[in-house]
Amino acid sequence: MNLQAIDHIAIATADLPGAVHLFCDVLGGRFVLGGDDAVKSIRTVQVQLPHVKLELMTPLDEGSYLHRYLERHGQGFHHMTIFVDDLLQAVSEVEEQGYETVDLNPSHPAWREAYIRPRSGFGTLLQLVQTDRRWDVTKPGMTAADVLAGRIVWVDHDVWWRDEAPEPTVTAPGGS
Repeated sequence: MNLQAIDHIAIATADLPGAVHLFCDVLGGRFVLGGDDAVKSIRTVQVQLPHVKLELMTPLDEGSYLHRYLERHGQGFHHMTIFVDDLLQAVSEVEEQGYETVDLNPSHPAWREAYIRPRSGFGTLLQLVQTDRRWDVTKPGMTAADVLAGRIVWVDHDVWWRDEAPEPTVTAPGGS
């Protein structure tokens, strides 16, 4: 399997403003991307620190899978996202080695994904992703404050100002 990079480590939190304060204001991280995902009912903020990008995640409501996750596990590590050259090949190789994958979704070229279950990943949810985009570039004018205020949304694996967002064309299962 040809791994490209670890893209990010995701942290589940019930206090997204507090997490943004810690990782941006206190530790000096740089806001990269973020927004509300209506399909998953989560809000995310991605922060670049030296040599690692974090994705801070919080549920938007009690119906969110992330709300249930926080109730069961508490705040902290949620998953690690690994970029691969060929998602279907990576899934095949992982499964041939006896590891269980779930939520395969190769439908969108910007974010083709599958997960290795925590029970197969030594307690770690691993997200395998094949992408045709860069995910380390901030959209001009967008800030973490805009995300925290709910002004930015994810639609079809891209961030948009809420009042300018197109209608979604792809619905993706799974985590972030």
